[in-house]
Amino acid sequence: MKILIVVDMQNDFISGSLGSQQAREILPYVCCKIITWDGMVFATQDTHGADYLSTQEGRNLPVEHCIEGTPGWEIEASVQASLAGRGENVFCVNKPVFGSKALAEYLVGLSEEEGIDEIQLIGLCTDICVISNAMILRSFLPEVPITVDARCCAGVTPESHRTALAAMKACQIRVINE
Repeated sequence: MKILIVVDMQNDFISGSLGSQQAREILPYVCCKIITWDGMVFATQDTHGADYLSTQEGRNLPVEHCIEGTPGWEIEASVQASLAGRGENVFCVNKPVFGSKALAEYLVGLSEEEGIDEIQLIGLCTDICVISNAMILRSFLPEVPITVDARCCAGVTPESHRTALAAMKACQIRVINE
């Protein structure tokens, strides 16, 4: 079985409070990957509460974003349409921090029950949530090949995107489409 993880393709990271031109530029590639993927798809959503600014993350990044229930928290419309087009083969995961231990634990169970041939990650931001999830999955599923499609990712800056890709390669995570 193949797994695609679409990381945090939310309005606030694309056109909102933490949006970037690089994030907007990957949208067609992300949608194409979702539509053509032959396997299960998981979509994560960075999810914060109204108390975000009083959290550790909020103190270090004092920009309100992805507050649950706000338009910025929602998955971007074209990505949402691509996910919806897959029918019941899409699972959403809210995560309050960069990486999702719950997603990793679920995938461990799935791997034990059915086997996982590959996990591929795409989305935002390469240097924060994509790398965090890739590293967690590498730890939880050390024998499952993990791939990141660089064309379907964007970092906070182009330089931090490249640095994150290099770090993942050093940890035996395959990077394609650089």
